[in-house]
Amino acid sequence: MNPRLATLQPYPFEKLRQLFAGITPPAELAEIKLSIGEPQHATPAFIKEALANNLAGLANYPSTQGSDALRQSIAAWIGRRYKVPVPDPVTQVIPVNGSREALFSFAQTVVDGSKAEPVVLCPNPFYQIYEGAALLAGARPVFVNTLREHDFDLDLAAIDEHTWRQTQLLYVCSPGNPTGRVLSLEDWQTLFELSDRYHFVIASDECYSELYFDEAAPPLGALEAARKLGRDDYRNVVMFSSLSKRSNVPGLRSGFVAGDAAILKQFLLYRTYHGGAMSPPVQATSAIAWGDEAHVVENRRLYVEKFAQVTPLVAPHLETAVPDAGFYLWAKTPLFGAAGTRLSDTDFARELHRQYNVTVLPGSYLARESGGVNPGADYVRIALVPELNKCLEAARRIADFCQKL
Repeated sequence: MNPRLATLQPYPFEKLRQLFAGITPPAELAEIKLSIGEPQHATPAFIKEALANNLAGLANYPSTQGSDALRQSIAAWIGRRYKVPVPDPVTQVIPVNGSREALFSFAQTVVDGSKAEPVVLCPNPFYQIYEGAALLAGARPVFVNTLREHDFDLDLAAIDEHTWRQTQLLYVCSPGNPTGRVLSLEDWQTLFELSDRYHFVIASDECYSELYFDEAAPPLGALEAARKLGRDDYRNVVMFSSLSKRSNVPGLRSGFVAGDAAILKQFLLYRTYHGGAMSPPVQATSAIAWGDEAHVVENRRLYVEKFAQVTPLVAPHLETAVPDAGFYLWAKTPLFGAAGTRLSDTDFARELHRQYNVTVLPGSYLARESGGVNPGADYVRIALVPELNKCLEAARRIADFCQKL
């Protein structure tokens, strides 16, 4: 067996299952899950109809590169969304089966294991796929803290010169999971300058990019930042996006990568052997979904309403605020008792589940110790994905739980 498999840590939701082992929540309280970032708004009817209308495509082998229609639809969406020249749909866009599998397989393409001690930098807290991708590619993951006291900026100054020289790949997530932090143009300029200096590739995870609160101010994307900074060839940067959260189709497994044509040429070669071709019915459906914005605007409206009503119920008890974007509240656990003891994130999650049948995710499960701290410790991630009434009920239960402390 591949010995690198032994370096993988249990996934956060496996840890959560173990944390809840033996607990029986109150039967009179219906379960409310705020632990997993699975969109629960209704899938638009036109998307389901498109999938049903294209089932004839099951009779054909799919192209790894995807259909012309899909790549053109994605390229056109990028141009509209980020106000950049439409990317070349032949060389600068590849459809993928959701951003998760692409984020993983991308590291297998980029990391050069023949060089000593390759490093992959990851934000901390982070999406665990980054860590697993690095380890299975034979690289050492190095975690870059994002702390509240620094406005959740990447602590790039903590990376020493030797580590920068060993770095081959940097994952960033903007809007961030779980903090909701959006990278600014100045942030991108710094990252691009470091990429040029140390010759690493930037993988920009933008799967939350369409969940924001001001229709006039969508989050800045990697390709948009590159164009604004004169990097018209998108050198050494690839963005990853998905329909899952934008269009409420997590089961469709449809996304794309776009950016540096030279890197994508190698990624396409890898995917040809990897077997990453998207099903033809999904390709046809995705082309239609990327072409419609009305359902995305309505999706955002639902999240805006939830954050507006839920945050005031939770914020008096947990240190939290509406994020830049995304659908998570990143909340500091409360102080309790005369001594003002901070309740650990695992104790908070376990007792909230046991007493109130609400599940949230301990922040320490989303981070690793780096620089002497686990930046997720004493935080919980609250995913506002159920319908409004359920989110409000969960918020009331959380408030009641905190008051009893």
